[in-house]
Formats: sequence, structure tokens, C-alpha cells
Amino acid sequence: MAIPTVKLSSGYDIPVLGLGTWELTGDACVRAVPIALRLGYDHIDSAFWYGNHQQIAQGLAQVEHDRSRLFVTTKVPPIHLEPEKLLHIGNLSLEQLEMDYLDLLLIHWPNKKVPMADSLAAMKQLVDEGKVRSIGVSNCSIRHLEKAMEVSEIPITVNQVEFHPLLYQRELLEFCLAHDIVLEAYSPLCRGEILRHPVVTAIAGRYGKTAAQASLRWLLQRGCVVIPKASSEPHLRDNLGALGWEMEAADVEEMDGLDEHKRMVDPDFAEWDITADEIL
Repeated sequence: MAIPTVKLSSGYDIPVLGLGTWELTGDACVRAVPIALRLGYDHIDSAFWYGNHQQIAQGLAQVEHDRSRLFVTTKVPPIHLEPEKLLHIGNLSLEQLEMDYLDLLLIHWPNKKVPMADSLAAMKQLVDEGKVRSIGVSNCSIRHLEKAMEVSEIPITVNQVEFHPLLYQRELLEFCLAHDIVLEAYSPLCRGEILRHPVVTAIAGRYGKTAAQASLRWLLQRGCVVIPKASSEPHLRDNLGALGWEMEAADVEEMDGLDEHKRMVDPDFAEWDITADEIL
């Protein structure tokens, strides 16, 4: 089954289900990437901070693939958002991934010491040079998004945030949908807590699905793109089971009500009060 796509405001298509690679490093990453590609995954999410670009490249080299059919994302750390450093990270990421272009480049976290306009202008330069196709942000609130849209000369296509049934950020999602920004959900299974939730398991059982599949399906029907991490073939296959079926409206609404404001990644949205003076 081909993974469906949605159109970004930049004009490019993003697959609605991808392989998240946070904490997927070393040999485990090298093994997981070709398994994912063989199963039909064509969307890989990474970040410079993950330290796995080279392992992703090694994994990709193990299986024949068409680069034009892949969608690859990486993110620039908040300590490297000054234009010169951002450009360096962008080019270094391409070198490590052994690619000519990135499908999506994100600001990983906002940094109040670096004007967002400066960072986004550098990202636009990478787009103009053909090294990046679409840009966006991660871990951004509505206030951050409003600022980004105000100062960016090109579309902010994606906001990647923690999002799952126990953290239903309805207002943020509605803002993104209203402004043609794709909300991309990381930690969509709440680091495994969803798998044990009695309401989710009950809903999943009605469809003959797993709790993971039900949670991912809920996210997809709410208009999100999802990037669950998985390293084994069974888990990669299981996540694909979120595709090709519909959850009834009553069950979607029941899962809406599970929100506990439960964050697994909680920096308190303080923004990074640091300067980008780290030696690369």
C-alpha cells in the first residue's frame, strides 16, 4: 500500500506516515532504515542533534531506492540558528546524509537570542540554492508561528510538535489547519503509554486493530502527519496498519476526550536562552 500524502504550502507532497528516528542511532538505525524502505516507508525524519545522519545514509545505501520518492527531514539545533551557523548545519547535514537536497528543514526549537527573521532568511537561502525544498519549525506555540509567518518570505509549511491523545493540543492544531501549516506529531504513542490505555485498547478492539494503530489513526483523521519511531520489522509493520481504514466519528470524539495535558518532552516552552557560540 502506498502511503498517502498531503500537499504542503510550498507545493511539495509529504507522506502522512513516516519513520521517526529520535534515539535511533548506531547499528539499530542502519538496520531499521532499509527494513522501512522495503515495507513501503518513504518518509524519514531526523535532526542534527540526533547524531544519526550518517547511519541513515548507510541504511539507505543498503537498498535500491529512488531519491525522488523519498521525503527526508532534518532540523537545525537552537544553538545554531544564527545565519552563518544555520547554513553550515544545512550543508553539513546534506554531506552526512549523502544527499543533494533536503525535502524539509526545520528549526528544532526557538531561541530568543536569535531573531527568527535571520534564521528564516538563511533557510530561504538554502531553498534558493536548491538545497532545501520546504521549511518549517518544531516545538513552536501559536505565538511563535505568528512571528514566523510575519517575518518569513516563504511559506512555513510544518510545525512538528509532541501530539497524541493524552496531549490533544486542539487550539494549536486548529491554528495550523487554518493557516495551511501541517502539524506533524512526534511521540504519537506517548512513548508507549498509549499502548496500555484502556480506552484506546477498547476502541482499537472494535476495529480489530492494535492500540498503536488506533492512536495513529486518530491523529491522521485529525489532520496530522505522524512520525512514530520504530526499529523492528514488527513495529514498522504495525504502524503501517494505521492506514487504509476509518475510525467512526464517535470513537474519534471519545479519543478527543482523553487529553491530560501530558507531555513527555517538556522544556516548559521557555525558549533557549543561549547564544550560538558553540565551536563546530
